Amino acid sequence: MTVVLDSRALNRATLARQHLLARGDASVPEAVARLCGLQAQEPQEPFIGLWSRLAGFEPGRLDDALTDRTVVRTHLMRRTVHLVTADDALAWRARHDAMLRQRVLGTYRRELAGVDLDEVAAAGRAVMADGRPRTMSELVRAVEDRWPGPPRRVLGELLVAALVPMVQLPPRGLWRRTAGVHNLPLATWLARDVDPLPAGDGDPVGQRLVRRYLAAHGPAAGADLRAWCGLAGLPAAVKAVREELVVFRDARGRELLDLPDAPRPDPDTPAPVRFLPAFDNAVLGYHDRSRIIDAAHLGLSVAGHRVVLVDGRVSATWTVRGHHLRISPLRPLTAGEEEAVRAEAGDLAAFLDQDIAHVRLDTAD
Repeated sequence: MTVVLDSRALNRATLARQHLLARGDASVPEAVARLCGLQAQEPQEPFIGLWSRLAGFEPGRLDDALTDRTVVRTHLMRRTVHLVTADDALAWRARHDAMLRQRVLGTYRRELAGVDLDEVAAAGRAVMADGRPRTMSELVRAVEDRWPGPPRRVLGELLVAALVPMVQLPPRGLWRRTAGVHNLPLATWLARDVDPLPAGDGDPVGQRLVRRYLAAHGPAAGADLRAWCGLAGLPAAVKAVREELVVFRDARGRELLDLPDAPRPDPDTPAPVRFLPAFDNAVLGYHDRSRIIDAAHLGLSVAGHRVVLVDGRVSATWTVRGHHLRISPLRPLTAGEEEAVRAEAGDLAAFLDQDIAHVRLDTAD
């Protein structure tokens, strides 16, 4: 008989995989790899995500990983900028190529009608062959005479986010640095070509993605996997690894897959307060997010609100304005929960080190 996992059991499994039950002692590259990357379109947010997950995390550790090229910022899952290890960027990029193209085309199909994408890609690579970083505007200016029809923004997104595997170079993404986006081909920055997709039958890259996703987010359904990566063509990969996996059901009867030896803590395991950054994959990495956030609040994470986990669930939002860290509960908090939230907020304020003089905890509506 298939075991049913309720929302609380799934919540504790997610927190354990995401290093949100207890802070870990991994290096930054190790943590980024275990998490299958961190969403990073807002450059400073990964620092908060890592602070909530790693004991004694210091911003310089991520700065070092970016500058020594063990971690990179690149468009990947869901055509979103992610912070991933260099090895994962090279291994996963070719498997995401078709999705990246289709997502740009789906957004700008009319503007790109009649445009040969392979020709645009070849032109972009030719421009970047000199090894000089370029902004999107500089890259577009170099090729726009050949394609005067599409708006410059569309041509730029096509080149940078879809056709040519690019990395956003430091100082973009460094701690407290405000910098424009200078792009360089991934292969140039890492001195190694993107891994080609293996020839022949099967989908070994997709199979590895399935295993890695489940290690970081499982137990999960196929729809959750698709929501995380944006890839539609993974059913064959799931089928290929299915015999390695264990099967559960959620309270709605959905089939959930998982790695047999992955952590699935007791549902009564205490969960500490954690402050999450905008667009954190602990929330966004699923199609069904009910394990961590109530339906009434689903729009918060998509809109980029920073959230607070209390007893493992999204229970407040938080912002920093000037010298104030403000917490806005989404439900009434007990006295003990308020105390824990204030304590973690004080530690966060010390980490942010922005002369935050006051932590304000509002009353739930």
